[in-house]
Amino acid sequence: MLKILANRTYRNLLAAQVIALVGTGLATVALGLLAYDIAGADAGAVLGTALAIKMIAYIGIGPIVGAYADRLPRRAFLVAMDMIRAGVALLLPFVDQIWQVYVLIFALQSASAAFTPTFQATIPDVLSDEAEYTRALSLSRLAYDLESLLSPMLAAALLSVISFHWLFGGTAIGFVGSALMVLSVTLPRSPAKPREGGIYARTTRGMRIYLKTPRLRGLLAVNLAAAAASAMVIVNTVVIVRDTFGLGQREVALSLAAYGGGSMLAALALPRLLDRIEGRTVMLGGAVVLTAALAALGLASGGMSVAFWPFLLAGWFVMGMAYAAALTPSGLLLRRSAHAEDRPAVFAAQFALSHACWLIAYPLAGQIGARFGQQLAFYSLAGLALSGVAAALWLWPTRDPKEIEHAHPELPDDHPHHSVHRAGQSSHAHDYMIDDLHHKWPR
Repeated sequence: MLKILANRTYRNLLAAQVIALVGTGLATVALGLLAYDIAGADAGAVLGTALAIKMIAYIGIGPIVGAYADRLPRRAFLVAMDMIRAGVALLLPFVDQIWQVYVLIFALQSASAAFTPTFQATIPDVLSDEAEYTRALSLSRLAYDLESLLSPMLAAALLSVISFHWLFGGTAIGFVGSALMVLSVTLPRSPAKPREGGIYARTTRGMRIYLKTPRLRGLLAVNLAAAAASAMVIVNTVVIVRDTFGLGQREVALSLAAYGGGSMLAALALPRLLDRIEGRTVMLGGAVVLTAALAALGLASGGMSVAFWPFLLAGWFVMGMAYAAALTPSGLLLRRSAHAEDRPAVFAAQFALSHACWLIAYPLAGQIGARFGQQLAFYSLAGLALSGVAAALWLWPTRDPKEIEHAHPELPDDHPHHSVHRAGQSSHAHDYMIDDLHHKWPR
């Protein structure tokens, strides 16, 4: 897996991702504590709303950036977004009103919604070999796990000597460090071809490709199951640990670290696992485990007391493993399902649509937990995850070959597409992707 680090460009981009995510992880812990500081027992509802605002920014801005990513100077754009995020992070310690949290979260996440799809679409251009890209996805998953594992542990250590407000300073440092690493390399130019049409056609192209591809519709359903589980962790951990258990800030951080530890362990094993087992089986298996874990924790959470904390840690750990299994292979599906010129738009579509799932899950976790208790929150999110699993099984065909035989009766006999693919025959087979010549999936 580590052989791909010999590629200097990818190595520095991975470092940028790791540094930024460690900073983001500090912000996640600090934001939960800030919400509790302002709203007390209603922190889950405040945090759920703040995270819903984050999703709105992602859904609204991601597709627009994806549509025009081929026209943007990648390096300058990524650096600019990092600096905007650093500036907003420096303002968060001075917040003392709930509405201020919402405004700054929208600004911060708007910049992230522009940064992340552009960054993700750059990696396949840096690593054109599929085997290398598979390993890059696992390393990227590990990077995200650093946010869930190392950042809370670092936060726990820092909180023993400083106030949580200072954690936002670490977030700003992370974004500045990310910008410096991006500046240290030359990024490949986007292979995207200029697309005709107005803003509607350009911004919806990625969505149209995504929603017409059966495996990607299945991926969206898996995203729903994953969002349900992870929303329970992110939104309600601070309330369960501090309000229900009566424990401190350090225990909040350690609880979040358990989730990240499970995800990291799974990410380390996934490259070899994906060599032996197809991605569909791994991803659906992860979604099933997430659903079962939520239901099991719901059953065990009646009359929760501090004695339930070890069970919560174990549950978070298992859910972290299942979350990584469910989502880590998604980059392979996206790469397989779009031409190079359409990849930025399809990555942006995945970014927006997956976060639409979070937009459902975050408020559900926060509001039900705050109004009706954590046990009902566990059950409700288990039900949401189950609906995602059922939809994925229905939408994602068991047989999903790369090459599909099909015909083009609408094209003239002398069309270049026929000359490239088995001229003179009524049908032909090749890696099938939705594009200007292939408008729908063959039955």
